[in-house]
Amino acid sequence: MKPWETLDTAQVPDVGEVTLARRGDEYVLRVRGQTLMSSRRHGSEESLAEAGCADLAGKSGARVLVGGLGFGYTVRAVLDRVGPNARVTVAELLPAVIAWNRGPLAPLAGAPLEDPRVTVVEGDVGALMARHTATFDAILLDVDNGPTALTHPDNQGLYGLAGLARAFHALRPRGTLGIWSAGPAPGFERRMGQAGFTVQVLHPAAHGTKGTRHTLFMGRRGP
Repeated sequence: MKPWETLDTAQVPDVGEVTLARRGDEYVLRVRGQTLMSSRRHGSEESLAEAGCADLAGKSGARVLVGGLGFGYTVRAVLDRVGPNARVTVAELLPAVIAWNRGPLAPLAGAPLEDPRVTVVEGDVGALMARHTATFDAILLDVDNGPTALTHPDNQGLYGLAGLARAFHALRPRGTLGIWSAGPAPGFERRMGQAGFTVQVLHPAAHGTKGTRHTLFMGRRGP
């Protein structure tokens, strides 16, 4: 078996060392030596975009916010489901991840950051949501490990009642909040309901149709 090759590393305040590594055609992102994501397991990220943008294919001027760039698969799946005049904002906290998606990772998801519909914002998606009211038709959060955040301390605030309230107010009426989670998050569905969302929980496969399943919390804002 081929050894892992380290392509680049970055030191991120409050996070530690972030590493991009490759073995053959597989890429992984590691935080403090722990694998956070792999390019071979992105089925659930695509399912997040599919569920979150299900009503947007024919909507003129649709606005979508993606929190967490990852390897670009969620953004690509959004672009494939919205119209030519849609606008997709991507908020990513780690500058290195943005740079890698414009460099060695770009071919993985068909270079989504080069699409003219996409605007990349370097910074906290929670702070970005706080600056908007009734702006987005869908907000898709694939940040850290989901509601059980483990990489950056500020990420935990996205999933409390205050963070969910920011998402609720940033959405247009009947807008959708989709949250990716590595696994079940006890009590989180109830918390989303307390924030005003009608919630559906999905369990798509991480890759293909078998094996590991992730959790998607899909919340709909009422009229």
